[in-house]
Formats: sequence, structure tokens, C-alpha cells
Amino acid sequence: MKAYEIMNRHVYKVFESDTIRSVIKKFIEYHISGLPVINDRNEIIAYISDGDIMRHIGKHKDIIVGSFYYMNVLKGDDEEFEARAKKILDLNVLNIAKKKVITVEYHEDIENIAAILGKKRIKKLPVVRNGVLAGIISRGDVIRHSFQTIL
Repeated sequence: MKAYEIMNRHVYKVFESDTIRSVIKKFIEYHISGLPVINDRNEIIAYISDGDIMRHIGKHKDIIVGSFYYMNVLKGDDEEFEARAKKILDLNVLNIAKKKVITVEYHEDIENIAAILGKKRIKKLPVVRNGVLAGIISRGDVIRHSFQTIL
């Protein structure tokens, strides 16, 4: 089985000029947890997930960095959670999104897709064809297609 046979062709996505606010709205509206970030040629340039947002709104503790000769304290967050959450809404998506995106080709075998999803511990893989976004495959898609004929 190939990627194009199991991928979802309807992909929710955001553009490189969008804000985190538009990402959050799509997460809520479509009950999703990640989005490819594309340019005007439909090329994937980044990927943003709920985990990326969690890392920014979560509490950051003080970090003490030191050696025998000096000690430095990197101050964590002083502001409240709601203030941190509101603060990121107007940031450009590229300020938070991961720029190194793992993708699979349109004709990739399902066993390789399963290996990538498992080894890299990611939830979704964008599918590209001729360098542009063609679809997306989730772990659930692989499980359903792998076992539907066996059960």
C-alpha cells in the first residue's frame, strides 16, 4: 500500500504569513492538533503542533548556569498563564513552528510510513508530490489501513 492510497487529501493548513491566533482557531474548529505551514506555492516550509504551543505557554522555571568562576540565573516566567497565552496569539506562526519538517513522498510504502511515525514519535506526516503538499497521513490512518483486512 502506498501513501497516496491512504492519505487524507483534504489538508487543513496555514500560510507562512498567518498568526498563532489563526492556528488556534483551526485547532478548535476542526478538532486537530497540528498543521503544515505553506508558502504561496503550496510548498511545506514548517509544521506547527499543539506541543509547540504548549512549550511556549507552559511555565518556564529559573535556570541556574554556572561554573567554578561564575554563576548566572536565567529568569523564568513572571507573568501569569493567561497573559503568556494571550501574548503568543499575534505572533507569526513561523516564530513557533518547526522548520525541519519530516515528509513522505506520494508513492512511499506504508511500512516505511509506519516506521517513520513510530521512530520519530510524530502524529502526522505531510505527503508531498513534485515538491508540494498533496495530503497528510496520521498514525490512525496507518493503523486502520494496515489492519482492516486482517481483522
